[in-house]
Amino acid sequence: MNQSSLTVCPVPHDQRPLNEYEELKESWFFKWARLDLVAYLKGLLWVWLAAWLVSAPVASYSFSPAHLPLQFWLMSATGAALFPALTLARLYLGWNYIRSRLLNATIFYEESGWYDGQYWTKTAEELTKDRLVATYQVEPVLRRLRGSLAVLGGLLSLGILLWNFV
Repeated sequence: MNQSSLTVCPVPHDQRPLNEYEELKESWFFKWARLDLVAYLKGLLWVWLAAWLVSAPVASYSFSPAHLPLQFWLMSATGAALFPALTLARLYLGWNYIRSRLLNATIFYEESGWYDGQYWTKTAEELTKDRLVATYQVEPVLRRLRGSLAVLGGLLSLGILLWNFV
């Protein structure tokens, strides 16, 4: 029997990185980032359109849709883009946290509360397994989210350029 199979993991079941990953990927909010591309983009579009319910009335106080339709549209679209940006940021932070837990050789865990935290060094087998999941399961999700944030940033920059010519 090798040494690593004799080591017992003291980390509570729900705080082990692989279990945290499984829980995250099944949660109703975070699994959205793993959907196929069309469903993922459709969800972002729905968030953006729903945000218009808030941003359009706010923009209409500054720019009358009847007199300044282009300014109204640009301001509403920009305001509405805040909601998908915050959604993407939250998705990114959650997936990035799991990635760091999977990649780190030492993990922090709590035995019974915030006051008794401990560190545990993963065995070579655990570390290899966790790093494979981080590389092949989590990293593609993070790439998608980074790309989405970059596209959204580009669209906002385009909106700012258009605003200067209006």
